Amino acid sequence: MTNEDKPRRPTISDVAAAAGVSVKTVSRVINNAPSVRPEVTERVLAAIGELGFRRNHIASSLRSGQATATIGLIIEDLANPFYSALAAAVGRYARERGTHLITASSEESPELERRLFLELCQRRVDGLIIVPAGGDHSYMRPELEMNTQVVFLDRPPAGILADSVLIDNAGGTRAGVEALLGRGHRRIGVISDSTTIYTARERLAGVRAALAGAGVPYDDALVRTDVAHPDQAAAAATAMMRGGDPPTAFFCGNNRITVGVLAALGRLDGDHDARGDTRGDTDVDLLGFDDFELADLMPRPLTVIAYDVGELGRTAAARLFDRIGGDRSWPAETVLPTRLVRRGPRRPAS
Repeated sequence: MTNEDKPRRPTISDVAAAAGVSVKTVSRVINNAPSVRPEVTERVLAAIGELGFRRNHIASSLRSGQATATIGLIIEDLANPFYSALAAAVGRYARERGTHLITASSEESPELERRLFLELCQRRVDGLIIVPAGGDHSYMRPELEMNTQVVFLDRPPAGILADSVLIDNAGGTRAGVEALLGRGHRRIGVISDSTTIYTARERLAGVRAALAGAGVPYDDALVRTDVAHPDQAAAAATAMMRGGDPPTAFFCGNNRITVGVLAALGRLDGDHDARGDTRGDTDVDLLGFDDFELADLMPRPLTVIAYDVGELGRTAAARLFDRIGGDRSWPAETVLPTRLVRRGPRRPAS
């Protein structure tokens, strides 16, 4: 191939033309100048990602030789204890290896995920760990071709090949629901996050598999999806319990949903007590995916589908550091096991 046949590398002028700005503005964005409006910065970063541009191709040389001793972590929401525990585990692993961690929250927004990814690449991090919000990660391909190392955590990538570290969502849920069925429950209320999220889909698949194995029909009237917050979970559980044929057990798709359902059942217990109703709701069985802090202090017994969050973070970090260190083996999917744990007050022995 002659020099004329080789594809031309994009220039800063190409980026400026694609973004509809001046070369000077592109330079300011590359250098993280504070004077550029956010919407302009986003436009420039999008153009950089699409064109695969690198300032003087410095990043290419850095990726292939010098490390910056910095990695990035993109998660959904640091306020969620699950994600804060993940960030803590990854941060400890990085610090032990003399590496800084930059953490950012995508807020379950594919657009924000993309922007954060490109911004972290502009900071020339050595690699990234990502809990993905979007359903198409082909936009990362130019960066991967520039030797940026990426590991996906909790959810797999879509549109590219990359390492991923996951939880056994379907298997753990199936085991938990089978335990409910084994205790005689046939009307199990299911409250889940959006089915656009990989983990929610997998957990619902586990519910379906357990019910099918026991010959119990999957009843859409007992299923609520798109539940994102504890107050929504509480409202969904309350509506089911006040129906004509309430569930005798609940499966809660994540820790926030479990907290909301616990609050709803507690309020219903209080309403019954105030009316002198001796039936109560104490015998409603509760199964939740994710263990959570203070679960043993809850006023009613429950079962959680637990796993080692620290191991999840450390496994992803170890894989990323292997990649940064030169491992170029085929991308692998690692699935960590779950276990059923009883929480809350223990029932007295009969």
